[in-house]
Amino acid sequence: MRNGVSPSCVVLPAHHAAPLLDRLATHLPVVGRDEWLARMLAGDVVDAQGQPARPEQVVKGSVRLFYYRHLPNEPELPFEHQVLYQDEHLLVADKPHFMPVTPTGRYVQQSLLVRLKRQLGLPDLSPLHRIDRDTAGLVLFSVQPRTRGAYQALFRERSMAKAYDAVAPWNADIAFPREHRSRMEESPQFFRMHEVPGELNSHTHMAVQAVQGPWALYRLEPVSGKRHQLRVHMAALGLPLRNDPFYPEVNDPPEGDYSRPLQLLARSLRFTDPLTGQELHFESQLRLQWPVADATTPVAA
Repeated sequence: MRNGVSPSCVVLPAHHAAPLLDRLATHLPVVGRDEWLARMLAGDVVDAQGQPARPEQVVKGSVRLFYYRHLPNEPELPFEHQVLYQDEHLLVADKPHFMPVTPTGRYVQQSLLVRLKRQLGLPDLSPLHRIDRDTAGLVLFSVQPRTRGAYQALFRERSMAKAYDAVAPWNADIAFPREHRSRMEESPQFFRMHEVPGELNSHTHMAVQAVQGPWALYRLEPVSGKRHQLRVHMAALGLPLRNDPFYPEVNDPPEGDYSRPLQLLARSLRFTDPLTGQELHFESQLRLQWPVADATTPVAA
């Protein structure tokens, strides 16, 4: 681990004569030859023994290399995460809006995982689930590989009770509480999901907590775990989440614009610890923008 970043691994197939630089540039061209050269010269590409890989080095057989990802012009996020709980097996963090859980796209050092690794010196830290970069709230991490499988099983077997708060339009003609089931698949439009006819594969419990003029505060409890499930289900009802940059239409704000956070919060996690049998319950310390400033006085739903 270097500066909170664990290495990525690449296995180059056997080659009779080409230098490692040429083999890397051919095998992973998305990085670019000049960038690979710069990384190798900086010692950011190493072999299985941790020794720096030399650009001119010739290895005829297959070779396993490790490299450290970094971004020269990574935007700095002006938000802070909070660690709510930590023991030898688990860590629970409160993630602000706009922060990815793991390195992706424009973010490495600013991702929640790398921030936590750097802050706490936990090289084996790994998220047990993920929430969108746009979503704020609770993220559960495994601290050590030895017990990770027991906690991953909670999500696989749907033994993890998750609840979200969301702000979306209010429509008195739509009855709540309700169960929303549908079939979700990837949309032809990059990164988005949509509902299609067919066998049901997504399920969300929905309830209204309060109403304020044209807006309502909802409690959403996903049973399944499809990508963007809560956002898609609410948009399908004609109730898209406030400030949603992807649903019902793509309206992603420009880089550095944090004025319209998605009004979706991973509010609570409740489960039985598989190692101790203890009932655990965690609540986010963050809150959505509720009451909504441009609405009337809230009333109970």
